[in-house]
Order: sequence, then C-alpha cells, then structure tokens
Amino acid sequence: MDFRELTYVLAIAKHQNITKAAESLYVSQPTLSKFLIALEHDLGLKLFRRMGHRYMLTYAGERYVEKAREILRLKADLDAELADIVKRDVGVLNVAFAPVRCSYMLPYMLPAFQSLRPNVKVNVFEGSSTENDRRLLEGQVEAAFYSKPIDLSPLLEYETLRQEELLICTCKDHPLSRFAHPNPASAYPRLDPALLKNELLLRMMPDQRTRQITDKYFHEQGLVFENVMYTGSLPAIIELVASGYGVSFVFESHLRYRSVQQPIDCYSFGEPRMTHDFVAAYRKGSYLSVYCREFIDLARQMFE
Repeated sequence: MDFRELTYVLAIAKHQNITKAAESLYVSQPTLSKFLIALEHDLGLKLFRRMGHRYMLTYAGERYVEKAREILRLKADLDAELADIVKRDVGVLNVAFAPVRCSYMLPYMLPAFQSLRPNVKVNVFEGSSTENDRRLLEGQVEAAFYSKPIDLSPLLEYETLRQEELLICTCKDHPLSRFAHPNPASAYPRLDPALLKNELLLRMMPDQRTRQITDKYFHEQGLVFENVMYTGSLPAIIELVASGYGVSFVFESHLRYRSVQQPIDCYSFGEPRMTHDFVAAYRKGSYLSVYCREFIDLARQMFE
C-alpha cells in the first residue's frame, strides 16, 4: 500500500489549499496537483470540490479521509509494536498534557523516565483537554493525561491514575470561613457553594475540564452566579485568590505542587466529596509500547 497517497490527501483536506499542503509535505505544488488529478481519475470520482483556491471535501472525500486516518493509525500501531520487538530501548513517545499539569508533572516524570529509558525521545504536546482528545483520535499522540471527560468518547480508553478532590479556594481568613463546618468525609472543612453567590467567582474557559465539571455540578444544583471573571490561566487564578481577589475551584493536586507565595484556605463541597478521576487516555484497541506503559506507571506513582 502507498501510504504516501493517504498522507497527501489528508494534507490537502487539512489545509484546503494545494500550495499550503504541498509546503507541509515538502513537495512542489505542481507535483501535488498532478497527484490529485491522477488519483481522482483512477478512483473515477472527485474527492474535493474546488472553490477558488479552496479544496473542500466531497462526501466521497470525507469517507476517504476517515478511512485514511484509520489506516495510518493502524500503521503507527504496527510500527510501534515492531519497534518494540526489534529493539525495546529505542523509540519516540508522543504524549499530551494540559499546560497546568505540565508545570508540575514534567519536572518529576521526564528525569525519571530518562533514567529508565535514556534512548527514548519524548515529545510533549500542550493544550486544553478538548485539543488533547483530538490529538489522541488523530493519532498525533499515544497517551494524554487529564481529568476524565464528562462525555466519554467510545473510541478512547480511560485508565484512572488518581481520584482528585475539587476544592473551594479563598484567601486566608476570608469572611466566609466562619460558615465552614467539619466534614468527616474530607481532609477539608465543608463550605456550602451557594454562599459564594455574592463573591467574584474566577472561572476557567469552556474547553477546560475544571470548568466543564463545575458547570455540570452547578446546573444539577440549580446554582447561578452573576459576578464571574473568566481566564484560562489556573496559576493566575490561584494567585488572585491568594491575594483576596475572588474565589475559585481548584483540584487538590494543582495546589499540592504549587510553590507557596501566599497561603490560601481550601474547603470541601460537602458529603459526598466533589471528586473526579485523573486519567491516562489512549485510543481504544491501540498498541501501547512498553515505554508508553512505563510512562503511564510513572504518572500513577507520582500521586501515590
């Protein structure tokens, strides 16, 4: 099978432009144009509709691209498995993290993994949970580390590494602290989230998992907050909370590895606790290399 053919079509579909696709493939524009003309002639149907300089997929093109991605993912799995058989200590590992996880997980994991597998190169991709789901499904990465999605993809496996508690965070000695009560189910006292209605609430962006989890919880509880500020930077949220500028919701793991600037107070949502699974995700049925499995095990050990 000519895998180059599949790669060429996928590049055109991605860029929707012959010139840009050719540049990404390091071939000339005439070469790519001739290839597409010949391919469509051999197939007896059009894969793209020409709209000026844009190349839009036809229905046949959509089906071709869907299967091409599947074939290339299978090839990547086969290549990884054969590489393991030939020489287990050499390879490339592509993994994805949310930016805030990178800040404290990579300094622990990469040196430990390098000592374990000095000849395996690790490529790290950063992005939101939604972006990392896409990277997994497109075969760009073998594993992604994040909070488990609300809506699970039937194409992905989710391996739980740790159950994390989501906490309400305020500055030290915030006036709300007088409403807190002991909570036997948690290491943190309980604070009713409804009491936050008059506070400035610092929230993350819609494509970030903490935001998705809390949105679902507030919807179920019938809670609506009017005074809200949004930012995608969790470190900024934590430091703003510490300075007394607003309150927020943060997973315990994020706080555990925070370099202390100013102290903050943390509270449980109540009983049962507000918890969520931190997972390693990978494509269902895909082959995981020995060193990918070792990388996942290092992530689990970090939280033990």
